[in-house]
Amino acid sequence: MNRIHVNVDGVSYTDDVEPRQLLVYYLRDRLGKVGTVVGCDTSNCGACTVLLNGRSAKSCTVLAVQADGGEVTTIEGLAENGTLHPVQRAFHEQHGLQCGYCTPGMIMASVDLLKDNPDPSEAEVREGIEGNLCRCTGYQNIVKAVRAAAADMRQGVQQ
Repeated sequence: MNRIHVNVDGVSYTDDVEPRQLLVYYLRDRLGKVGTVVGCDTSNCGACTVLLNGRSAKSCTVLAVQADGGEVTTIEGLAENGTLHPVQRAFHEQHGLQCGYCTPGMIMASVDLLKDNPDPSEAEVREGIEGNLCRCTGYQNIVKAVRAAAADMRQGVQQ
């Protein structure tokens, strides 16, 4: 067992974990962060994407011990004081989801994209989310949602 110290969604945790335990299973099974979904276990789908030290990471490819001393933000940690993050809100308003399985990973990848590029073109959004697969939507409304969130964030819209 290895002891890790990690901050997840603003809360500090100290836990003993198996050296081979994946971050996705630590988040889901130990901390109850079930919004981080397991899609493929091979890093192909991106459904398990979280922010690790502020950057998007597929949590099925990161060991929990690699997050030691780090900060993890899950989909549950994006909303502040009951107010959805602009990307979460835009996905809802622009119908950027259908079954919803890919949505947490898509949102987390989009948040990371918008940190680096606050005004992405359609092509840049598509490139920014290319590691996240959706089997339902055809991506049109996902791209619209990311661009709408970007516009809201540039204008400082909080609600």
